[in-house]
Amino acid sequence: MKPWEYGTLRVSDNQRYLCNGDQPFFWLGDTAWLLFQQCSIEESYRYLKNRADKGFTVIQAVLLHEVGGKTESSLADAGGDVTKKEFWEHCDQVIKMAENLGLYMGLLPAWGAVVKHGILNTDNVNEYVHFIAERYKNSPNVIWILGGDIRGDVNPEFYQMEGRLLKELTPNKLIGYHPFGRCSSSMWFHNEPWLDFNMFQSGHRRYDQASLGAWDDNAIKEGFFGEDNWRYVDRDLGYLPKKPTVDGEPSYEWILQGLHVVTEPYWREWDVRRYAYWSVFEGSMGHTYGDNAIQQFYNDLTKKGAYGVREVWQEALHHAGSGQMGIMRRLMESVDYQNGRPAEELLLSGQKERYERIAVFAGADYVFAYDYLGGEFTLDLKPYSGKKLSAWWFDPADGVYSYLGDFTEKEQVCVKPINKQREDNDWVLVIKAE
Repeated sequence: MKPWEYGTLRVSDNQRYLCNGDQPFFWLGDTAWLLFQQCSIEESYRYLKNRADKGFTVIQAVLLHEVGGKTESSLADAGGDVTKKEFWEHCDQVIKMAENLGLYMGLLPAWGAVVKHGILNTDNVNEYVHFIAERYKNSPNVIWILGGDIRGDVNPEFYQMEGRLLKELTPNKLIGYHPFGRCSSSMWFHNEPWLDFNMFQSGHRRYDQASLGAWDDNAIKEGFFGEDNWRYVDRDLGYLPKKPTVDGEPSYEWILQGLHVVTEPYWREWDVRRYAYWSVFEGSMGHTYGDNAIQQFYNDLTKKGAYGVREVWQEALHHAGSGQMGIMRRLMESVDYQNGRPAEELLLSGQKERYERIAVFAGADYVFAYDYLGGEFTLDLKPYSGKKLSAWWFDPADGVYSYLGDFTEKEQVCVKPINKQREDNDWVLVIKAE
C-alpha cells in the first residue's frame, strides 16, 4: 500500500514523529533539488524508481529555482522556463510519477535566493501560493517545505505570509522549512501554527571548519555543533510546543568537506551513515540523505560542476550510501521506534565526544547502540530484567545481523565489535526481548 492509503500524513500523538492515520511514517528523504529543471520525464522515472526501490519515502525538490529564463541546463521536455505552462505540466507529470511509486514530494515552492533577490516577494506571494496550492491541493503525496538554504530572518514577513496561506489553502498538507547551513527552522518559526515540523541543515563542514560571525556561518550566540548533528535534534525536541524534527541536509556523499576547497577530502558513505544514525537515535523523525552529483543532477563531465563533483548523476545513483539508508529505515521499522527514546543513561561506560560517541536508542523491548569507531562500551540492562534477551552485531553497511549471544538476566554487558579490516568500522549493537 502507498503510505497515504493508511490516512493523511500527520504529526503523531506524541508530537515527535509522523504517521499516516495510525501507521508510522519514517521520513527517509533525498535531496533532488533540481529534479524538475534538469531531468526529462524518462530521466525522472529512472531516478525516482531507483529511490523508491531503495526505501526512500520523501524526495525534496524545488519548483522555482530560477525565474524569468532558462536554468543552467535546459530541461529536455519544457525548456526549463518556469513562465511557460509546459514547465508546470512537466512538474505535474513528475509529481504524479512519484505518487504512482509511493513517494512523497517535499516541494520547495522556491529556492531561497529567489526570495532573497525579490523575485518572489510580499506583493506577489498571494498570487503564487494560490497558483501552486490550487494545482497540487488534490495530490496526496505533497509536503510543503518553505525556505531553501536561507535563514528565516532574511525575509521573515514573506515566509510568514507563505506559510499561513499554504496552511489555509491546503490544510491537509504538512509544512516545514529548509534553512541555511548550521541552522534550524526552530530558530525563527517554531511557535508558528503553520509549521508542522522542524528541519535543520547540519551542513557539510568538519568540526574544525567554523568561522562564527562570518556572513556564511552562525552568530556566536547561535553556536556551532560541527559534525554533531544529533545536537540539533536534542535542542529542537526540547522546545515547547513539541514538534518533530529532521536533518534536511547533512553532509552529502562524495562532496568536498567544507564544500569549496578542492584539496579537501570528500565525505564518504560511512560519514553519511554516521549522520543518519546519530540523528535518528537522538529521536529525529527520520533522516535526509544527499549525494553531490544527484543534488545538482550533474550530467556533463566536460563542464565544471559544483563542490568538486566527479561523476554524472546516472553513476552516482548507485553510490553505496544511498542503499545503506534503506537498511537504517528497516532497522528502525523492525521495532516500535515511535515510542522509543534516546537512552544515554544506559551507557555505564560514560559518554565520549565526537567520533567516539555511542548513540543509544531504546524502547520497552529493545536497545540499539551505534558505535562509529568500533570501540568498547558498557550497557546497563537492569531495566530489562526478567525478559529473555538476544543480541546481535548489526552491520549498517550491509544490513547483516551477526548473532552475539543470550543476554538474559545480565545486569550489564561490556562489548567491543570486531574490526572490519577496512576504512569503516561502525556497528550497531541490537538487543531485543523475545
